[in-house]
Amino acid sequence: MKVKVISRNPNTYQRETTDKRNKIVRNFNTPADPFRGQVEYTRALNATKLERVFAKPFVASLDGHVDGVQVLAKHPNRPSTILSGARDGQIKIWNLASRECQSTLDAHRGLVNDISVDNNTGDHFVTVGQDAQLKYWKLSSVTDSDQKTPAHSIPIDGIVYGVSHLSFSSDFVTCGEDISVWKPFRETPLRSYSLGTDTIHTCRANPIEEHVIVGARSDRSIFVLDTRQDVPLKKITMKMRPNKISWNPMEAYSFTVASEDFNLYTFDMRYMEHPTQSHQGFTSAVLDVDYSPTGQEFVAAGYDRSIRLFKARDMTSRDVYYTKRMASVLSVLWSADSKFVLSGSNEMNIRVWKANASEKMGPLTKREKQAFAYNDKLKETFKNHPEVRRIAKHRNVPKHIFSAAKEHKLIKDARARRDLRRAKAAGLDEEESYLPQTQKVMVGDAES
Repeated sequence: MKVKVISRNPNTYQRETTDKRNKIVRNFNTPADPFRGQVEYTRALNATKLERVFAKPFVASLDGHVDGVQVLAKHPNRPSTILSGARDGQIKIWNLASRECQSTLDAHRGLVNDISVDNNTGDHFVTVGQDAQLKYWKLSSVTDSDQKTPAHSIPIDGIVYGVSHLSFSSDFVTCGEDISVWKPFRETPLRSYSLGTDTIHTCRANPIEEHVIVGARSDRSIFVLDTRQDVPLKKITMKMRPNKISWNPMEAYSFTVASEDFNLYTFDMRYMEHPTQSHQGFTSAVLDVDYSPTGQEFVAAGYDRSIRLFKARDMTSRDVYYTKRMASVLSVLWSADSKFVLSGSNEMNIRVWKANASEKMGPLTKREKQAFAYNDKLKETFKNHPEVRRIAKHRNVPKHIFSAAKEHKLIKDARARRDLRRAKAAGLDEEESYLPQTQKVMVGDAES
C-alpha cells in the first residue's frame, strides 16, 4: 500500500530573506481537545484496574517464634529495628532490611505483656510480663554481644500489663493496679496514681505532650491523665471493652481506640463526650491499633484473622489484608519509614506487608515516577465516578468474613427498624429519634 503524505513547500508561501531564516507561525489560541475528558477518564479507569491487578501486599514472613506473637514495637531512631514479644516470654530483635533475627532473649516466664523503646537515646528498652517482672535492657549489649541478661530487673507487687516511654525522655510509665512513672535503674517509681480497684490493662504516653497519658480500665472506662496532677483530667465509659489505644503522632489531642464491639473509635481529648469518628469493617473484636508516622492512616488487627488499613478520617477501611494460614492477629505495627505494615498472629508468624498494596518496590526511574504521579492524579480526579469507585473499593475477602459481615448487616438493619418503631410509638419523628453511632457506644457523660 502506498502512503501519501500531505506536504507543502515553504518556498511557495515564504518570502526570501538575507539570512534564510523565516518566522515560525504558531497559534497560541488553539482550541481545547474536545476528547480530553473522555481520554483522561479512560486512562483513570485503566490505572485503577492496573492498581488492583498489581496489588500484591505480602512481602515476607519472619519465622522463629514458637508461640503467638503478643506485642510488636519499633525503634524510634532506627527504622529497620523491630522488637517482638511472644506468649512464651521470648523476645526477638529483628533487622527488617535483612529479615534476620539479631538476638533472642528469654525475658519472662509467661507471656510478654508489652515492650517500649527509649525515646531519648534509643539504646534501652523496657519489657513487662505475666511474671510480675519489669526488666530494663541495653539494646547494644544484647545485639552486639552474647550477653542475654537484663541491665536491671525489678520485681513488682502486681502484674504490669502495659509500658510506654514518655516523649523525648528516658522516663516511662507502667499500668496494672495503678499508673506509675519510673526513671531508669530506679527500684521504686517516681509517682503512682491510684485510679480505683479496676485493672488498667493498657496505657500510652502522648508522643508530643510529655505529661499526658491515656489508658483503659477493665470497667470499660477510658481516662486521660496529666502527670502534673493527682486525678485524671477526663474519664468516659464505653458499652464494650476498649482493648488498645494509639495516639496520632501528628495531632497531640487525637487518639484511636480498638474496641471489643468490632469497631474503632477516634476521640478528641478536648471533647470526650463521644467519639469524633467511628471506623467499621471488622467482623470480630479489634485487638490492636497503630498509627503511621504521618498521622494520616492507621492499621488495626482483628480477631477475625485479618488486618485493615484506615484513613484517619474515613469510616470504612481502604484495604484489607489476609492469608489462608493466618490465625487471629494479636498485634500490628506501622514501620517508621511508613512503607510497611507488620502483623503478629497466633500461629507464631510475623508478616510484613506493603502499606500500599500496589506500590512497586525498589528504585524507580524518572519516567516511572512521572507515570505513577500522573496516574495518581487521574485516580484522584475521577475517584467519584461510579465505575472507578466500584473497582477501587472492591475487595475479595474470605468466606467467613463475608458471611459474618452479611449477618451483621441484617442485625444492624433489624435494630434500626426496632428503634424507629419505638420512636414512633413514643410520638417522635425520624429526625428526633436519630442517634449517631458515635453516641450509641457511650455510657453516660464524660467526667472531669
